[in-house]
Amino acid sequence: MKLHSDRTTAGGQRITAYGAGFVTINETTFTGTVLLGPGVLATDFEERGTDDLNAATIEQLREQDPELVIIGTGSRHVFLSPGLLAPLTRAGIGVEIMSTSAACRTYNILSAEGRKVVALLLPVVQRDC
Repeated sequence: MKLHSDRTTAGGQRITAYGAGFVTINETTFTGTVLLGPGVLATDFEERGTDDLNAATIEQLREQDPELVIIGTGSRHVFLSPGLLAPLTRAGIGVEIMSTSAACRTYNILSAEGRKVVALLLPVVQRDC
């Protein structure tokens, strides 16, 4: 899906498109998992799915000191272990889990509002019909 917006988000990073296996940020396309937030754009993740998420990944999110973390879980919403997310909730950071496509849209809206939001976007995998 291609997104169109006249507003740039805080920090100048805006998701401009997403689809099976990719996310486009400011017209640059990335494959794999992406961490996006004010002043951060990281793509060096081995995590490809929710089963790959671990405490080190969650710590990277916490270190960004966001008010809200959005985790896009791929092509569908997947519940994550409360124990895995505990470091974020203990730090008073809000956590929202949703499909990656919903996470892309939500990130753009919240960052355009000036919210300090960080998104971890796992790749969308096209499911067989």
